[in-house]
Amino acid sequence: MTLTQLNAFVLVARLGSVTAAANALGVSEPAVSQALSALRVHLGDQLISRGPSGMTLTAGGSRLLATASQIVVLGAEAHAAVRAAQGAPEQLRVVATSTVAEFVTTPLIEAFTKRFAGSVEVSSGVAVTREMPVLVANRLADVAIGPNVAADPALPIVSEPIFKYRLIVVAAGNTRPRGNPRQWRWLVDPSATDPDSDVGQFLATLRIPDDRIGVCPSQTAAWAAAADGGGVSLAVEHLVAQQVRRGELSRVDVPGPPAEGCWHVTMLDRQQRSTVASSLRRFLSTPEAMQLMRAPAAGVPPSRFRPPVYVTIWSLTRRSS
Repeated sequence: MTLTQLNAFVLVARLGSVTAAANALGVSEPAVSQALSALRVHLGDQLISRGPSGMTLTAGGSRLLATASQIVVLGAEAHAAVRAAQGAPEQLRVVATSTVAEFVTTPLIEAFTKRFAGSVEVSSGVAVTREMPVLVANRLADVAIGPNVAADPALPIVSEPIFKYRLIVVAAGNTRPRGNPRQWRWLVDPSATDPDSDVGQFLATLRIPDDRIGVCPSQTAAWAAAADGGGVSLAVEHLVAQQVRRGELSRVDVPGPPAEGCWHVTMLDRQQRSTVASSLRRFLSTPEAMQLMRAPAAGVPPSRFRPPVYVTIWSLTRRSS
């Protein structure tokens, strides 16, 4: 029984699929399946079975999950302790929803790391809503920025609000879509594929059919396609303000109340989080951080999350980008 096998089991159990676990770890699905299979053979128990409603834990798997989670956490803490003894910079791994990652994460990290003169090593990436609490609880990420995800009392995490926003619909500056919004062409960023995201919930509330939704590589790309007359797009109001002021895009009214949202920062509870994660939390409450989240940015395509700490733990082939 190895740390690799236990890590695979915990993530499959928490995220509900081999695919989601592989995405979180940045390895191939066969690698996760092999690790899980080896653990099953070693313990003589299926641990997880697939049924009509998805994956479920066996009695043995249910008992193993809490212990395996503790072992995975201890493994991450051991790795951090050795790095500290070697004088390596303290690691800070940040994940965010695709919109936050595209516009906000980079300027926040740049401003934050200026305070540490090279003593902090920061990596960042994108995660969907359901991955965030699992990544933080299992030390694959130190901080997550996005929706409130601290709903599971079994996970030692907290989500705290940091910035309120409004989600609006935009179209080309000279366009006013008519008729039922369900018949419009909706141009969205990858967050639309996350049913728990604000974009996913907005589209679900309006009951937009899948065949009327076009997923673009980024929010910026979705806005550009809308500005060219390709359809309507969803946008965080303050992030799209420049394009609206220039007349490239205009706001479109849709039925129902405005979609209000709030970005949260999710971390381990105070007793368990790292010093640098606590420092970032304090920074996110400063006027400088508030301004960086408020000011619109040009937007860059987000990179996929690759948790660097597990490169040394997983002796498996990582997926190519």
